[in-house]
Amino acid sequence: MAFRTPGRRAYLLVALFALVLVLLPFLFWYGTWFGRNLTDSETDEYLNQAAVKPRKAQHALVQVGERITRGDVTTRRWYPKIVELASSPNTELRQTVAWIMGQDHTYVPFHHVLLKLTGDSSPMVKRNAALSLTNFNDASGRPVLLAMLKPYSLAAPAAGALRYRLRAGEYVNPGTLVGRVGDTEVRSPLPGEVLSLTQQDGKAVRAGDALVEISPDKEHAWEALRALLRVGQREDLDTVRRYARGASGMPDRVRRQAVLTMTEIESRAR
Repeated sequence: MAFRTPGRRAYLLVALFALVLVLLPFLFWYGTWFGRNLTDSETDEYLNQAAVKPRKAQHALVQVGERITRGDVTTRRWYPKIVELASSPNTELRQTVAWIMGQDHTYVPFHHVLLKLTGDSSPMVKRNAALSLTNFNDASGRPVLLAMLKPYSLAAPAAGALRYRLRAGEYVNPGTLVGRVGDTEVRSPLPGEVLSLTQQDGKAVRAGDALVEISPDKEHAWEALRALLRVGQREDLDTVRRYARGASGMPDRVRRQAVLTMTEIESRAR
């Protein structure tokens, strides 16, 4: 039985299919990668579409923030929009805005907005706001900074039967599914290691009951210690000393930062 040699069209179809397999992932990556430089007109477009395309708005915000850190004064044209987006219902946008506002401590409206964001419903927004406030030499976020150095207790958002989806010792990122209470998903708002599951799996819990205890994240701890070097007070020393002695699971650079922070606080307290 003779076999027909594939024709040119078949080879072209195979080549086209292979190209699509390569091109689609690239286009997805290119469209979501925040490192792609935007023109000013693209930045305007993305920021103005924040309500319907928050991911693109976040891309624009990140690029504006990087330009601010490089001393680009032309970024001031977007400052009113950044202030406006601090009230966005999108958590990621508020989180990014809270970080950006700390890059220019000369703009007074940023300072006022950051004070409000330290009371945000999202722990990540609150943390970025507290860190940024220290660039204004404002210690109003100290309670948030100290909380970054302590375990976080994740509470039940509703009442119902609890079903865990992870175990103690696992690492979670913001958005990781911790479990369900009834039909309500419970996701971690912060990164860290699960220290303990504080309820019995399958048990009925009430809204507000503690479900999971999450350890401080090493990067968050390092940033908090750096911020406390500026605004920390004598009563913060016990917490800082625990890290200076080498807190469990923390890299040595966190310990070294704690030593520097402790030394600076003690010098101010004399």
